[in-house]
Amino acid sequence: MYRTAIETLYKWKAKKNKKPLIIRGARQVGKTWLMKEFGRLAFEHCVYVSFDNNRSMKELFSADLNITRIVTGLELYAGHKIDPLSTLIIFDEVQEVPQALTSLKYFNENAPQYQIICAGSLLGIALHQGTSFPVGKVEFLSLYPLSFTEFMRAMGKEQFVSLLEKGDFTMVTTFKSEYINMLKHYYYVGGMPEVVLSFAENCDFNEVREIQKRILDTYEQDFSKHAPNEVVPNIRMLWNSIPAQLTKENKKFIYGLIKEGARAREYEHALMWLTDCGLVHKVHRVNAPSLPLKAYENLKAFKLFLLDVGLLSCMTRLRQDVLLGGNDLFKEFKGALSEQYVLQQLKTIPSVETYYWANERNTIELDFLLDVGNAVVPLEVKAEINLQSKSLKAFVDKFHPKLSVRSSMSDYKQEDWLLNLPLYAIGKISEL
Repeated sequence: MYRTAIETLYKWKAKKNKKPLIIRGARQVGKTWLMKEFGRLAFEHCVYVSFDNNRSMKELFSADLNITRIVTGLELYAGHKIDPLSTLIIFDEVQEVPQALTSLKYFNENAPQYQIICAGSLLGIALHQGTSFPVGKVEFLSLYPLSFTEFMRAMGKEQFVSLLEKGDFTMVTTFKSEYINMLKHYYYVGGMPEVVLSFAENCDFNEVREIQKRILDTYEQDFSKHAPNEVVPNIRMLWNSIPAQLTKENKKFIYGLIKEGARAREYEHALMWLTDCGLVHKVHRVNAPSLPLKAYENLKAFKLFLLDVGLLSCMTRLRQDVLLGGNDLFKEFKGALSEQYVLQQLKTIPSVETYYWANERNTIELDFLLDVGNAVVPLEVKAEINLQSKSLKAFVDKFHPKLSVRSSMSDYKQEDWLLNLPLYAIGKISEL
């Protein structure tokens, strides 16, 4: 499958003064595959080291961090000399050996000619637990589940992706039924690579659900295996409350929905753990729509989303027959799937920072507020054909933004103050 992140890796390779690169992302979003595929396509040789249950490599990095000695050890492990110009060195599950993570500092300072990419499913947790980290000596790339356009490519719809990328919305509208059909499938299948690959090969919705359940089981096992014992019950309760949180009219996260009388301080560690794993995304409320939005964020008020819309539809037990019922799918669960879908696409756009806005009395809530660097753009997600945008209109009347965006099932349309962007084209928002 084609991942757009590989273009970022090629840009990294072309840099003269590049640093070791760390790929961050949740378990099973395709980090290992991406690193190996990049090594296969862009280098003559690739040395792949997984630190998971790898005693020889743990011993290699535990003695000292002399780079000459470490490279000699890597050459013995690989069975050949390592030419820095033609070889990619991959460290996988690097959080298992903290000294290997620390060694990146010395590679950067003393042997910058070596090209190194690292990844680790639970890397964020390792860093929070005090692992010595090479601050300023590495670069980062965040990897997420497949975006909608990546999903379409995997389904053999390359021409439809090209049409979207060109921005030819007259032609796009002509073929909108194809995009809507693909979007319905994406709501159900999501973007986890193993799930998408299975669906592309077999088009079996039952098999999709079985794989999604297995992925969710793996995450639950991670809770018990890697989180402190006293935090595990809170992680589970918080994780399982997310679908109910997203199906409320007001989607602000409410601790009382986890269990009656729950307080923020009881679940801080659990929430941090899920965030560090990349399993959830926090979208903070801002008190004022002014640049930079981060300066106005309210750390106590936030919405919580899962990493993948397909996993959300699995957790909410979305029925297959809903896929066939017109646009009912997009209205299902009070539009929770649509909002999850939009946030998931926004996360893949590096130039966009995402927040939300609500008035002081919480009677009006705007789904998203985007910081695009030089402007604040309000974005309302409409899961239904009814396009009355009360929240968006109230926001516009109060703050007068230059441009506002509504994403819905309606066709592309540019009005004086409002751009209607179809849900299937939300990935174009940063360009538009």
